[in-house]
Amino acid sequence: MRLELFKTLWGDTRPWPSVIADMRAAAFDGIEARIPDSAQDAADKGRLLRQEGVPYIAIALTGGGVIPRQAAGVDDHLADLRHALDRASAMQPRFVNVLGGNDRWSTAQQADFINRADGIGREAGLQCVFETHRSRILSSPWIALDVLDQCPDALFTLDVSHWVVTCERLLDDPLDDFSAFIARVHHLQARVGYDQGPQVPHPGAPEYAAALAFHQHVWAQVWAAQARRGYAVTTLTPECGPDGYLHTLPFTNAPVADLWALNRWIADTERRHFDAFRQSHDNAATGDL
Repeated sequence: MRLELFKTLWGDTRPWPSVIADMRAAAFDGIEARIPDSAQDAADKGRLLRQEGVPYIAIALTGGGVIPRQAAGVDDHLADLRHALDRASAMQPRFVNVLGGNDRWSTAQQADFINRADGIGREAGLQCVFETHRSRILSSPWIALDVLDQCPDALFTLDVSHWVVTCERLLDDPLDDFSAFIARVHHLQARVGYDQGPQVPHPGAPEYAAALAFHQHVWAQVWAAQARRGYAVTTLTPECGPDGYLHTLPFTNAPVADLWALNRWIADTERRHFDAFRQSHDNAATGDL
């Protein structure tokens, strides 16, 4: 199994040719970005991706922006997804990461959305995977575990930093067993959260070493589960971002770090982490010490 790294476009509003140049310079494999709002923009960017040979992970937001409209129901979110997939098809994404639903929904409503959305994706010839995110479906591990049994065919994107904030702690108690969910994870969004926030000021800072170690442990569990399932490729998007995630100084609002530098740090660190994981996994498979 090999690791492919995708550059997030969250917080990067430059033209895509500039983004692609930086992506390649940092040895990333592709980009992960929201599906454009217009069919023409999606078609134009799809042509660019094909010309440049750049793999693309699409992000579909349903029910409004990152924070959904509270009055939007399951059918409204599914209608948004259909329109998004229509636009995404021109871009030939590797898969579609769905940021969908609402955390106010019951587990039955969340499962209904996931199952119907999964079917809509299959009809469109696109693989949908469903992201763990605050304010959305799967906002806590306990809800996710309840939903899981009702969605036997669905695959998921794990951003475990959101669950750390939801639960206000690193989920490292012996009772914190969400291995059943990990066994269904298709994609990782890698950001280091802590008990009071979804993004530490810098993941390499020693004061957040325990948080980094927890997240890396979870990511390695996902890799191990994917290896057992026969994955040839695992995908990971370093996803430090703005919008209140990036820490700033009081009064000046000056950022304490550069987003691209943070995401490159995660990429470089996870390359080494994955190499160590793969070596350990290969040794275990052959019985070498």
